[in-house]
Amino acid sequence: MRDFLKNILSTVIGLAIFCGISIGGLVFLLVSAALNNSGPQVKDKSMLVFDLSLNVKDAESNLSPDEALRQSVIGSRRNSNTIALRTVLESLDRASRDKRIVGLFLEGDLRSPSTGYANLKEVRQALERFRASGKPIVAYDVDWGKKEYYLASVANTVVLNPFGTLEMNGLRAESIFLAGALEKYGVGIQVTRVGKYKSAVEPLLLKKNSPASRQQTQRLLNDLWGEIVGSLAKSRKLSPAQVQSIADNQGTLIASEALQQRLVDKVASSDQVVTDLKQLTGNTEKDKSFNQISLKSYARTFDEGDTATPKSSRGNADSDNRIAIVYAQGDIVSGEGGDDEIGSDSLVRQLRKLRRDKNVKAVVLRIDSPGGSATASDVIQQEIIALRKVKPLVASMGNTAASGGYWIATYADRIFAEPNTITGSIGVFGILPNVQKLANGQGVTWDTVKTGRYADISTVSRPKTPQELAINQKVVNWIYDQFLTKVSESRKIPKARVAQIAQGRVWSGTEAKKIGLVDEIGGLDQAIQDAVKRAKVGDDWGLDEYPRNGDFQAKLFQELTSSVASQPQVQPDALTQEFLKLQQDLQILRSLNDPRGVYARLPFLRID
Repeated sequence: MRDFLKNILSTVIGLAIFCGISIGGLVFLLVSAALNNSGPQVKDKSMLVFDLSLNVKDAESNLSPDEALRQSVIGSRRNSNTIALRTVLESLDRASRDKRIVGLFLEGDLRSPSTGYANLKEVRQALERFRASGKPIVAYDVDWGKKEYYLASVANTVVLNPFGTLEMNGLRAESIFLAGALEKYGVGIQVTRVGKYKSAVEPLLLKKNSPASRQQTQRLLNDLWGEIVGSLAKSRKLSPAQVQSIADNQGTLIASEALQQRLVDKVASSDQVVTDLKQLTGNTEKDKSFNQISLKSYARTFDEGDTATPKSSRGNADSDNRIAIVYAQGDIVSGEGGDDEIGSDSLVRQLRKLRRDKNVKAVVLRIDSPGGSATASDVIQQEIIALRKVKPLVASMGNTAASGGYWIATYADRIFAEPNTITGSIGVFGILPNVQKLANGQGVTWDTVKTGRYADISTVSRPKTPQELAINQKVVNWIYDQFLTKVSESRKIPKARVAQIAQGRVWSGTEAKKIGLVDEIGGLDQAIQDAVKRAKVGDDWGLDEYPRNGDFQAKLFQELTSSVASQPQVQPDALTQEFLKLQQDLQILRSLNDPRGVYARLPFLRID
């Protein structure tokens, strides 16, 4: 019945739209049939299959029913390659106790995931817990990239295709510099900033990294790479020096070299891997494949209230004492925000609602943000301070919680970060563009009539005068001083000391703990347990996540249309990837909407 519905869904939707049927009416037509679908089933002696190309994000994008319908009609797969972090962690922990699951298959893919290293760290720890349960983990790929191999190295058996390679060459941070292009096309850029390490404006002014920016980036990469090397060495029973030697002297290893260096356990084709997995699942040679269920499908098989399955880290679903996780993911902007943006208005509204909800006993703010608007960051922080006066608030910092992302975390009762969380960047800047040269070259001119000397201070028709720059710098200096004061007050660090560790400098989670910017090294689950302890609810609590991932209609369409648009995603070529990176950087510039034009944001740093 489920496949039948999927095959006819596009036709049904088209007829429904043609006949003027509403989304609610369409759902009503389909719901009786959908109820007969019991969802994915787990066979006895099944392997759980984890697609390593999945992008593990703190929270999947929230789709409205209208958006779900629109994507169903046009065949969009925008969110098909993402999965929520807690979905991964809970599924792995459940599977380690599920008697129907006999092992885990880590399936590599040519598509490299864009998952951040802090989230990868939490997933890796969950894989280690799975292996500790005694169930085997098998990992296979044609070509092992750094991120996939970081996870795969936990496996009991790591397999590489005979024609494959393994990437072990260290980390790099690469930024695109636009100053030469802006100069060529006649776009002038003036900036105001505080902090010698506040390098977010450098791509607009320079053609390469400044010495200060290079210094802080090198330190950050050393910390991140050190964690990776240590983890790989421990799992593969090598010394960190051996792993570093491989990175320095070989970089990319062919299959035989990877086997010789003990980075993989076996060189084999996919057919050979399937044959081995059939033995684990009790399948015969005549069977086309082994008993399996994908991690995404497995996540839909367990029920919070099912007493036959072990109690999860979500606590008691029926409890009146609720612990709320609020996901703050993306650039911080004023207003409502959009996809992968933290809108100050929408987040404040959500936090205020939780503050007033008597059933919510504590809040965990999960942050994955490079910052953005300084004004929006402070508006959010004001609500966080108000909430903390009423109930506990714990911050969990994921891949990135820098600049504005750190601004909104600093007043939490407790701040958790992973060793490789990118944090700090306490500094602010303003960008003042003008198009005078570009426009004049095309015969465009301006003429201004005003009633005050500074009435046109915000114009882009000319460069700012020294006096106007001084006014903008005064505002930037004031906001920076506010930032220092807030960090000093909330973290109980002398302001002079904050000024030393600020300057826009970026730190790893490990270093941030040493200098007092975070309290504990740990992931989301540790933050939840700390919130539970502060709420003083014992074992009587349940967990809710915000924003909620759509309602019944959206979920129904997502379920029924999961195979309507199953077009394979293709990894773009190297040149296209560079254009996409440039597009991403330009999108960041478009999201800079602070009313004062002042920002607390991480440099445009891309690490791979």
